[in-house]
Amino acid sequence: MISDSANNYMQDYLHHLLSGNRTMCSSIAKDYIANHPSIKGLYENVFKEALYEVGLLWENNKISVAKEHLATAITEGILNELYGNLEVLEKQNKKVILTCVENELHQVGVKMVADIFEMNGWDSYFLGTGIPINELIKYIKEENPRILAISMSIYFNYQQLVKMLELLKLEFPELSIIIGGQAFTHKKDGDFKKIEDIKYISNLYDLDNYLKTI
Repeated sequence: MISDSANNYMQDYLHHLLSGNRTMCSSIAKDYIANHPSIKGLYENVFKEALYEVGLLWENNKISVAKEHLATAITEGILNELYGNLEVLEKQNKKVILTCVENELHQVGVKMVADIFEMNGWDSYFLGTGIPINELIKYIKEENPRILAISMSIYFNYQQLVKMLELLKLEFPELSIIIGGQAFTHKKDGDFKKIEDIKYISNLYDLDNYLKTI
């Protein structure tokens, strides 16, 4: 559960995010790190929670798509600012490719996931959005990663994810695949029956723990 202190940061960040104030958002992020020296905590408790709230506001027609895109762009820009602060462990000689479900337009979440992999010494290949499945398959063959990470933010794309995973499992039956993203907060019983052998990871702390076991 998010602490009162982290929640205060999140609410402050969300307020300035919705007003489009990148300067204040950047200041809040840097202040959080100064007082809570944890990039994972900032990502999970402030950025992720704030962007989930933004997503819900957009889904309920409380904010425009333009404001939702601005909030995402501001956060992604701050991720780039903070990249140099990542504390990277010894290189593990392991590769991960990170991408989004086809038709997704949101990549900031999987970008945070890429940073967690890098902090654990992995070489991350962040492809972002808009990669056709045939091109993704070609790239996997070129790089031969240990893990493929796929993000899905909009639940409408669930069937596209299922189709994508079926094709990937045919091509790479031994490849470890993990999935995550805001869309999975809406999942219902039975939703995962077609992808039950795919690992779902709900947060960055669980991801960090998982990477320490493989």
